[in-house]
Amino acid sequence: MADYKTFSQKTAEVSRRWILIDAENVPLGRVSTAITKYLIGKYKPTYTPHVDGGDYVVVINAEKVAVTGNKEEAKIYYRHSGFPGGIKDATLKEVREKFPTRIIENAVKGMLPKNKLSVGRMERLKLFVGPEHAHTAQKPEKVEVK
Repeated sequence: MADYKTFSQKTAEVSRRWILIDAENVPLGRVSTAITKYLIGKYKPTYTPHVDGGDYVVVINAEKVAVTGNKEEAKIYYRHSGFPGGIKDATLKEVREKFPTRIIENAVKGMLPKNKLSVGRMERLKLFVGPEHAHTAQKPEKVEVK
């Protein structure tokens, strides 16, 4: 009988890549699932659930992400100041004008597992408005999202 052992990655063995994703004219859900896949690292053969083995993800043209249907006016984002009666809302169109990166940020955060690793994963997500980004020195690999 063969003696198989389950592989379990250690934190010191984690190797991270830099991924570049262009969000221009790509649906929000498609972009978000691709980003989440790379942040978690679930596509890697060394994936271990309790170790944060994901990659860095750089997203350019975050303000040009596409949404279908009537979501520009119908989708509402809520936030709360922490004070009684301090709930505020904004449509997707208003959020896109003021904080364009917040659309992708909220979508990805909602797709990540709610555990202690999610904060570190969100820190590795770098969102930029426009085609330029500040991580050219890391030489990110461009990934096509359809």
